Amino acid sequence: MQFVFVLEQVLNGLLSGAYYLLIALGLSLIFSLGGIVNLAHGGFYAIGAYAAVVLTQRLGFAPAFVLSPLLVAMLGVVIERLLFRRFYRADPILSLLLTFGLAMVIEQGLRIIFGASPQPFSIPPELRGQIFLGDFIYPRYRVIVLGIATLAVTATWFIVYRTAFGRVVRAGVQNPDMVAALGISLSPYMTAIAALGIGLAGLAGVMLAPISGVHPAMGAEILTSAFVVVVIGGLGSFWGVIAAAALVGVVKGVTIYFNPSWGEASMYLLMALVLLVRPRGLFGERIERFE
Repeated sequence: MQFVFVLEQVLNGLLSGAYYLLIALGLSLIFSLGGIVNLAHGGFYAIGAYAAVVLTQRLGFAPAFVLSPLLVAMLGVVIERLLFRRFYRADPILSLLLTFGLAMVIEQGLRIIFGASPQPFSIPPELRGQIFLGDFIYPRYRVIVLGIATLAVTATWFIVYRTAFGRVVRAGVQNPDMVAALGISLSPYMTAIAALGIGLAGLAGVMLAPISGVHPAMGAEILTSAFVVVVIGGLGSFWGVIAAAALVGVVKGVTIYFNPSWGEASMYLLMALVLLVRPRGLFGERIERFE
């Protein structure tokens, strides 16, 4: 029975890791191509959750689940064209200040529009219930979420590593001047990467909303964990982010089983240990590259 309980904590950890991964992957993509550390990324995650609440009330859960990340991705296009592209070659401190201010605007905007109280949001009856495997029992919705997160990450990998679009993006990360010399403008690619990265954050918000609740500060809460994942994996590393998200999620889940009060601290201790051995993270060799 104890093994089953530990397995449940491991799966809960992987579920947390899936959320961190979707957010951290977007952070890493935007940083790799544009050099912007997007402190507003958690805000887009929160917008995705609120969009799901609003659209579910009008259209139902399934349309809201599909449309909300797309709306957040479209918002990402607007933000990239109006704000981000002005700071691609500027001092990184300026983009940090910009995105920090944007995060504050998003959080306060949500507070003004929807109020400070958490918004009620639940999944439809057909997604509730448990999955039984012998003595092991696990919520059905969480299994579905793990599957969707896996599909989203696989699709992102395919786009980046198996398409002509991805080849230009990776070439642009390594040598933007050479890409420009070949007559290829990186501007539309940067817009698409911003939409993809921010859309992934919106998808994470939609999936986590029924589990963690919807409130204005939810973006700031998860952003810290996402940055821990990015630092452990190595800023700009696709595979590093995936490995770090799984590692952080499992370590946190198992720690909560043995000592709940150390659950949050465990990922920071893990980060400290990794940085002592690998100062650039597990897979980080050159900070400016998207490996």
